[in-house]
Amino acid sequence: MTQPMDLDVRTERDSMGDRSIPSSAYYGIQTLRATENFPISGIKPLPTYVDAGIIIKKATAIVNGKLGCIPQDISQAIVQAADEVLSGKLRDQFVVDVYQAGAGTSHHMNINEVLANRALEILGEEKGNYKRVSPNDHVNYGQSTNDVIPTAIRIGGLLALSRTLHPTLENAITALEDKAQEFQNVVRSGRTHMQDAVPVRLGENFRAWAHILTEHQNRIYTASSDLMILGLGGSAAGTGLNTHPQYRASVVQTISEIVNFPLEPAPHLMAAMQSMAPFVNVSGALRNLAQDLIKISHDLRLMDSGPKTGLKEIQLPPVQPGSSIMPGKYNPVMAEMTSMVCFQVMGYDNAIALAAQAGQLELNVMMPLIAYNLIHSIEILGNTIAALTERCIKGITANRERCLAYAEGSLALVTALNPHIGYLNAAAVAKESLETGQSLRQIVLERGLMTEEELAQVLNLEQMSAIVPLTIQDGKSE
Repeated sequence: MTQPMDLDVRTERDSMGDRSIPSSAYYGIQTLRATENFPISGIKPLPTYVDAGIIIKKATAIVNGKLGCIPQDISQAIVQAADEVLSGKLRDQFVVDVYQAGAGTSHHMNINEVLANRALEILGEEKGNYKRVSPNDHVNYGQSTNDVIPTAIRIGGLLALSRTLHPTLENAITALEDKAQEFQNVVRSGRTHMQDAVPVRLGENFRAWAHILTEHQNRIYTASSDLMILGLGGSAAGTGLNTHPQYRASVVQTISEIVNFPLEPAPHLMAAMQSMAPFVNVSGALRNLAQDLIKISHDLRLMDSGPKTGLKEIQLPPVQPGSSIMPGKYNPVMAEMTSMVCFQVMGYDNAIALAAQAGQLELNVMMPLIAYNLIHSIEILGNTIAALTERCIKGITANRERCLAYAEGSLALVTALNPHIGYLNAAAVAKESLETGQSLRQIVLERGLMTEEELAQVLNLEQMSAIVPLTIQDGKSE
């Protein structure tokens, strides 16, 4: 005879009724309902986003305890619970799908319930005894989803940038500058419209990429300054209802001390709650970076194309076999991966823009989508740049002989002859060279357009490929 299963559960009640919760769970009844309502993607909240929410709850518990809004022992227990989560504990308890209730109420209550139940344990109580420590009345005192979630997006974005994207951008810029120095004397044929162009230095290609990434990093820094203005304290609609008069300034200062960012209270709480412009601004800067990363990754693939039938001016380090059927084949997989991630970031940016304009009246209910897309974009871009730098850029070598051969054989060398023989003569020389296979030098000499000494000076590849320096005269650049 089969024995009935002994289920270890507790009963919790909310405004909709009673439900059984596994006794081992730190989440509560509202989280349970959310997992039932939103079995959408299986994607759980990003760890950085959880960190941001927990940091906010830690700061609010500290401030509300000091202000006497919640008992000191409960304040301290919530802070201890928050510190445990920040150290990596209870991470499996944050279970609400990223596609969920508008504004992020379900995720917010998931955080409130986990902290309340862990605080109860710290105080020697049973999980679920919300008369002692309540997710709403204590952990969430003076707060609302409507001011907590936009603040969490800001903090999560800043954390992701400082932890992931900015350090990897710095490393990538350094690696590109190192390659620029290594390849400074390698002359290759430039190409415009995918056709022969005047010679350039391979080192300057890498230096240009380093400069491009530096400019993008500066743009992202500028855009992310908007994330440092917090609307926490606005409560439900931006009026500050149910908050202590000193709470708003004090909680922002406390979060600043925890995360070490120069955060400020928003000058108008309703504006901070309603407008998603700061997130759109940062996302736009990420999209801009992604577009140039795609261009760089495509350039790397072109310059490495071959080995026998392509340009093969550089060799990207082979990191894995490139074909299931063609032996000895190696593909530019790191550059390929980079483009795919950047396409995804650009798609996320479009979704963020659509979500940002979809708010109504006092709230934008599409914040969960913005939160996931923005923080995920930052982190996958950072991880991508790190992988591209370590497994591709740092190992690139130059095929110097092939670069020189292309540079010497380029019809675009005739451009340097323009000031000496005129555009029409130069065009005729180029046409004859293409038709007969004779070198530019040979045709110019046969036509008596220049002497050997003059040609040697004008067609000096080292001189032609050097960047003309900027000169300053009378306070103006020339």
